[in-house]
Amino acid sequence: MKQLNSIIKQYPVLQYFICMVMVGCTSIICYYNTATIGYKVVALMLLLLLSLLAILFQVLPILVAAIIAALVWNYFFIPPTFTLHISTLEDVLMFAMFFAIAMVNAFLTTKIKKTEKKLSNEKEKENTILLYNTLFNSLSHELKTPIATIIGCIDTIKEVPNLTSLQHTELQQQIEIASIRLQQQVDNLLNINRIESNQIALQLDWCDVNELIHNTINELTNNTHTILFETNIHTPLCKIDGGLIQQVLHNLLTNALLYTLNQSIISINNWVTNEMLCIEVSDNGSGIPNELLGKIFEKFYRLPQTKAGGTGLGLSIAKGFVVAHKGTITVNNNIPKGVTFTITIPVQTNYINNLKNE
Repeated sequence: MKQLNSIIKQYPVLQYFICMVMVGCTSIICYYNTATIGYKVVALMLLLLLSLLAILFQVLPILVAAIIAALVWNYFFIPPTFTLHISTLEDVLMFAMFFAIAMVNAFLTTKIKKTEKKLSNEKEKENTILLYNTLFNSLSHELKTPIATIIGCIDTIKEVPNLTSLQHTELQQQIEIASIRLQQQVDNLLNINRIESNQIALQLDWCDVNELIHNTINELTNNTHTILFETNIHTPLCKIDGGLIQQVLHNLLTNALLYTLNQSIISINNWVTNEMLCIEVSDNGSGIPNELLGKIFEKFYRLPQTKAGGTGLGLSIAKGFVVAHKGTITVNNNIPKGVTFTITIPVQTNYINNLKNE
């Protein structure tokens, strides 16, 4: 077995060949049994095969195999067969999810294998296993839930012919919400990869911080909490990467909405002092045990006994984007209850009148 692994590593082209053969053989077997198992089960079998191959091989052969498997599934199995055309919305969504899940699976497995290679002792191996379990337990829930929602809604649309327009609208809204949730998880993984690879290139531009905060609040779906924010007319324009800072605020607010009780109050303040932009996000929730305050920015970390939801990536991404601005983000418990996140970023500032004269 070791000799086989050594040969495969020595000749990377073998990885491509083996992946193609495995995808081809699996597709042939499924093709002659499509009438029995159905084309949806074929997708699951191909995903299982890609998962097994990802454990053995590098990311590029897996990505190539994933693309070919998606095209094969489309051409030979999705009605109408022997064409790349997809006729129903359900099949379009399933094809898109097949491809997305295959890509995410290849990415995650590769990241885990790279992490394992860096381990030098037994304790680090135990930590990696814990990280592996935490990651897949979180993502299995976060990916499975929106996918099940999408498929369930589409099945309802197909199988119930007399749906009212209101029911159609409600189902479409559920599909949209689930799709956005799925997209957010993929974005989180991509953002973590950018942070770890030091591939964040700041797009600095003059930004109205008050407007940025208002836009972030307006993007959130919130019917259970009160978010308080008053425009600070004394805050000048700041030169920041508005997209990244808006993502930071979005993650902090989403975290507050998720982990505080209904009817909780979330407040946001901002100001500039000595060319330092400060933004505070506070809530009146139950707070965080003092001994755990230092852990909440770690990747995949979630507080014990918190309700289901989230992958433990949001705060880690927020910290990475703030650090990219050469800033800091801290968290402290409030008195009598709740927490406050404080973002501090060095910035260039300018007021509108001065900016117009540049």
